[in-house]
Amino acid sequence: MEPFVWNIRVYWEDTDAGGVVYHSRYLNFFERARTEWLRGMGVHQAKLAETDNIIFAIQNMNIDFVMAARLDDELETSLHSVTAPGARMIFKQDMFRCSDRQLVASAEVTAICLKADSFKATRMPQWLRAEIKNVE
Repeated sequence: MEPFVWNIRVYWEDTDAGGVVYHSRYLNFFERARTEWLRGMGVHQAKLAETDNIIFAIQNMNIDFVMAARLDDELETSLHSVTAPGARMIFKQDMFRCSDRQLVASAEVTAICLKADSFKATRMPQWLRAEIKNVE
């Protein structure tokens, strides 16, 4: 799969008093890249919940924090691998600082497909699985 890339700027609100990005913000940055990847395929999560009664919840995350990102850094957050077995999507992501191409963090994220009205696991709709297979 060709990596999907979403650039993010680090703002004051993302950092501690020393200008270093809070560890929890990396989760937000990775999430934005996954959301924009879906949006780029025409999948809007609010519409998916309303029309197909489907939402995604994070089931598992493994993150390697390699180097601190800092105030004003521009980060390239990529999604370079997606598999969709059963009711899950497994993403592999990297985050690089744009100025020097240093790896900042990497993540493997498992999202599970749920029925929006019951929060019970369910298989992804076939049309969505087909969209994901087109980019794997």
